Amino acid sequence: MTIGKIRVPLFCSLFLWAALWEVVGQSGASFIIPPLSAIFERMAEIVPTASFASALWITAKAFLLGNLIAIGLGVPLGVLMGRSIIADRIFLPWVNLFLSAPLTALVPVIMVIFGLGETTIIMTVVLFAVWIIVLDARAGVRAISPSLVEMARCFGASRWQAFSKIYLLAALPEILAGIRLGMIRAVKGVVIGQLLVSIIGFGKLFELYSSRFLMEHFWALLFVLFAFAFTLNEVLAWLERKLDYYAAARQ
Repeated sequence: MTIGKIRVPLFCSLFLWAALWEVVGQSGASFIIPPLSAIFERMAEIVPTASFASALWITAKAFLLGNLIAIGLGVPLGVLMGRSIIADRIFLPWVNLFLSAPLTALVPVIMVIFGLGETTIIMTVVLFAVWIIVLDARAGVRAISPSLVEMARCFGASRWQAFSKIYLLAALPEILAGIRLGMIRAVKGVVIGQLLVSIIGFGKLFELYSSRFLMEHFWALLFVLFAFAFTLNEVLAWLERKLDYYAAARQ
């Protein structure tokens, strides 16, 4: 970003918004927006507590299990759709439908199937994450040069060898992009699941803070989630850049 002839880093805009937030909070215009300084004070206060550690463990467990299931289902299905025209025609309309649908409305259906428990929260995470993983894995496989596949067949590669040595590695940049986007969506999925299904983990803390109008605590917890999602996105994006050389092997 350039102002006049001075180059200003993009992150400097965050300081402008932070200052504006602080001014609005200090003015007392709305109790919903407390001062930013007070929010950071509450963040330092609640993070070391036992209740936060317990909520973090419950939420992290559901988040990790849900993402592992989503990756385990999404990557092979995406590879299959990229390889097979028949499978692509069968599954692609459904994948696009679920990707564009308001998934929160489907959470009650999962509740009916799996009950009111942690399993439903895990499946909610899967529901939010898996579709973008499928589409990105499919896009990565469809970008592979046919000569690589033909070479594998000529050398007698089995289906598993073709999957692990050709499709998986050559499509790795897109697969990682799908996993990154899926994990970001999974953050939303786990919180929605804990708010709508079982009031546990971070969902329990959100419910507690909002019902008692503890807006400083509420925003502090929300900022922790924002920081986690941003850090996760940046780490996976860095990993994508490191593994981009696999894309060259497809040509």
